[in-house]
Amino acid sequence: MSPSANHRLPNNNTMATLCRSVALAVLLTLVSAVDRGNFKSCQQSSFCRRHRTVKPGESPYALLTDTVTVTDAGLIGDVINENSRIVFTLEIYPLKDSTLRIKINEKNPIKPRFEEPYALVKDIHGESFEVVDRSAQGVTVKFGSHRAVVSAKPLKIDVYNGDDLVVSTNARGLLKFEQYRSKPGNEEQPAEGEAEPNAAPVEDQEEDKDGLWEESFKGHTDSKPLGPASVGMDISFVNSKHVYGIPEHADSFSLRETTSTDPYRLYNLDVFEYEVDNPMALYGSVPVMLSQTARHTTAVFWHNSAETWIDIKKLPDSNVVSSITGFFSSGETDPPQVSTHWFSESGIIDLFVMLGPKPMDVFRQYAALTGSQNLPPLFSLGYHQCRWNYNDEEDVRQVHENFDKHDLPMDVMWLDIEHTDGKRYFTWDHYKFPNPLEMTANLTARGRKLVTIIDVHFKRDSNYFFYKEVHDRDLFVHTKDGNEFDGWCWPGSSSYIDMTNPEAREHYSDTYRLDRYKGSTLDTFTWNDMNEPSVFNGPEITMPKDNLHPGIGVEHREIHNAYGMLFHESTYEGHLKRSDRRLRPFLLTRAFYSGSQRSAAVWTGDNTAEWSHLRISQPMLLSLSVTGITHVGADVGGFFGNPDANLLARWYQAGAFQPFYRAHAHLDTKRREPWLFDADTLRIIRKSLRQRYQYLPLWYTLFYENELTGAPPMRPLWAGFPEDEATFGIESEHMIGSALLVHPITEQGATTANVYFPPGIWYDIEDLSLHHGPNHKVVSAPREKIPVFQRGGSIIPRKDRVRRASTLMREDPYTLVVALDTDRKAQGTLYIDDEHTFDYRQGKFLYLVLSYENGVLTSKKIDPHGSYNTASWLERVIVIGLDKQPSKVSVNSAAVGTRDLESTFESGSTTQGSQLTIRKPGVSMREEFTITIQ
Repeated sequence: MSPSANHRLPNNNTMATLCRSVALAVLLTLVSAVDRGNFKSCQQSSFCRRHRTVKPGESPYALLTDTVTVTDAGLIGDVINENSRIVFTLEIYPLKDSTLRIKINEKNPIKPRFEEPYALVKDIHGESFEVVDRSAQGVTVKFGSHRAVVSAKPLKIDVYNGDDLVVSTNARGLLKFEQYRSKPGNEEQPAEGEAEPNAAPVEDQEEDKDGLWEESFKGHTDSKPLGPASVGMDISFVNSKHVYGIPEHADSFSLRETTSTDPYRLYNLDVFEYEVDNPMALYGSVPVMLSQTARHTTAVFWHNSAETWIDIKKLPDSNVVSSITGFFSSGETDPPQVSTHWFSESGIIDLFVMLGPKPMDVFRQYAALTGSQNLPPLFSLGYHQCRWNYNDEEDVRQVHENFDKHDLPMDVMWLDIEHTDGKRYFTWDHYKFPNPLEMTANLTARGRKLVTIIDVHFKRDSNYFFYKEVHDRDLFVHTKDGNEFDGWCWPGSSSYIDMTNPEAREHYSDTYRLDRYKGSTLDTFTWNDMNEPSVFNGPEITMPKDNLHPGIGVEHREIHNAYGMLFHESTYEGHLKRSDRRLRPFLLTRAFYSGSQRSAAVWTGDNTAEWSHLRISQPMLLSLSVTGITHVGADVGGFFGNPDANLLARWYQAGAFQPFYRAHAHLDTKRREPWLFDADTLRIIRKSLRQRYQYLPLWYTLFYENELTGAPPMRPLWAGFPEDEATFGIESEHMIGSALLVHPITEQGATTANVYFPPGIWYDIEDLSLHHGPNHKVVSAPREKIPVFQRGGSIIPRKDRVRRASTLMREDPYTLVVALDTDRKAQGTLYIDDEHTFDYRQGKFLYLVLSYENGVLTSKKIDPHGSYNTASWLERVIVIGLDKQPSKVSVNSAAVGTRDLESTFESGSTTQGSQLTIRKPGVSMREEFTITIQ
């Protein structure tokens, strides 16, 4: 498309100095520390104020039961606001796997309400159901072992798991749905069932009028051509004391009450040096909340990509409880419950209730809605070295050579924005990086990869190929007046591609083809940063809400939280295209939304080299993990500031046992590569890196299972011990799968840790010290050690021949670590494939179950259709917890027959597990085998 008068190419020669000056001024303001004044509080958000002032127990919404119709998919009926007489549509759909969908929308809007189309996967299947009760008082729907009881007046929906009430919607009567209306002075005839469009609804006559049609913040004015359009409702988790999720916030894992603070906010924002222990919005938004009790795990997904706030109130409260359930009387028998109040600026109410009943069930149910993490290439689970910025090709060469010199494994080198030609993405600085293909070849020759950054803003320069192509096609985001939006970011004057437009996504993803992104290779991967989107001179450092997305014809406010996901999904598609869909992509994103797990890893953004930020990374990563965003990590060492040796060492230890493992640092920090510290610190970092690489087979297996089932590799303790209420409030430790318990040291100077051991036997992975649970115990944690324990009853695969990069370990042999439980049994799994292509989806893989019982260790295929010709073999078996030294150990397989094996035995005690080491069983991992211990 030719440029119109509204899309003239900018004259960057005259703007260059201004661009640099403004960008530098904004940067200096931002990096000094988070300025809360740059971001709205609830009091400064008109729709947040309005919803917080809704009075409980006075809901005017009622179901018109005579309008309810039953279809093959579910129920549809009318809901009326008895004050305004506005009519809405209620839809209820039972779904497969114990999930219920509830939708409320305007019945006759003056314009269709936006329904976010990006988070959900295509194949969501309905469940059979029956209406078991219907009267003027309401309707009851039964699906599987569950019920949804819809009360008519006031509207309330109670959801039961068996006989247990677990979720109640609008129990407090906080439902509020602001209908579209014409601005006073633009009168139109109302449609049937509508109030006069220029008249305020009755219930709004006395409410706060400020911000209904226009709202200002720090010199920015947000126009609202359709007036207030927010939606909100309370959702109560009955018999619950703990709720989790709704990332991203630098706050506790078990979410806190907000009665005396702002609500938790979901609005993707660029927040430099964010504060810890508060509910401020950060870079991403996943509107999913889980409740955990000893009987039930339940979750809700508030399917809305607009700005959202969530209030939390923990009960009982004798003045409130009876109104919450309408079922229990107040007093000593009142059940505990968590009442949450959700409200979004626009869109509709589209709620999914996942009924578990166990944590693994909820993870699977949510994955069925929004997808799971695609199996990442193995190298992405190794260690990543990053800095803003490595100066030039020589700097890159010296860094990765020093990793080899100091015997430090590393898989990926990263380049930040300074590698480009003047912040023009898909280009290279011709002076600092004149030979990117040669530089990348030097990395890949040692088994390593390269990541380059591609941000969401594109420099407005008529000589910049990508900007000119997108501009000429009119594929950038527009202002409310229809002009190409001009915002400020790292390049200065920038435009932002309209990712709601399929043509824009196609053009952007095509640019990753090797003939277009010159200097890149199939070993060049991508980092999408600043994609909230960050706009330095915009309201709250982001894009104006009344900007327009011509691709689908909606304001930015409707899709804000999904914008970053649309960008990184298009990057993922670009990686697929460049390899003819053969190779697995890897990319990292800062902004995210429900569904981001399908295409990207996520990190926690611009943290700080402080102990508090090391501590808060633990609950932040757990919150992400339980809401589907599973390939997650935090910048090791902290992005801002200069960590001392002790903090850096402890951070490397923690990162080694978290899913995404990357060190990163700000431009103004001191260089902090491991060899720049003292010998003891270097030794500790080397040990942490080697531990990471030893356990890569476990991580890889867990990520394969994550793709299959949605189960996160990094898990809270209650995911494995859902009936142990002592785990519900723990955020200082986590599980890796079901086998490892990790307690990072996050307190300065600490040399011990108070570890909670859930039920069972636990063995220290280094000294085999023995611990019984459930029990709290103080354990030793000297500077060189992170407390990690293997669960009795588990089998963990390792690779103990650690090399400079994971790709060089592909065909190396395995060690199996068998930790016995009190019944002298153990089980585990192992997944093997080529580690980088999609061939596994054509059956080229091995998925094995490893079992130990009655003195016999076996390896068998879980999926008989999988087959992979690996050269890896079994080098060693370690059995922990035997009562006595065996007299004989033998192996049997079809290829080697039966033969005796050498072994050594170290006796245990009441405080330490015994260890049997079986050397060189020699069987191929591709064949089934048995090892017998007599």
